[in-house]
Amino acid sequence: MSEPTFLILTALAATPQHGYGVIEDVRQISDGQVRLRAGTLYAVLDRLRADGLIEVDREEVVQSRLRRYYRLTALGERSLTEQTARLRRNASAAAARLRRTDLRPQEGVA
Repeated sequence: MSEPTFLILTALAATPQHGYGVIEDVRQISDGQVRLRAGTLYAVLDRLRADGLIEVDREEVVQSRLRRYYRLTALGERSLTEQTARLRRNASAAAARLRRTDLRPQEGVA
């Protein structure tokens, strides 16, 4: 799963959101490191809907424009949970290896 996809699912885990809300939430979650463009977001949302990971929660018209809210499905929650566990395992493995590296004497130091 790509980082933007993971972050979009994470944004939708708390509450149903519309596109702009997802864009802003992903920016906040990633501490500004991931900035989604609308075209990218809606392409990912379409794929996630086709895969059954999200669904439309509701639609409303705001200032003559349709605002569609998305939410995670049960499958989406399971997928996000599994991906979160996988990332934790990978981060733990990396941290363990870095700790081992810190214990080794540095070259050229007596």
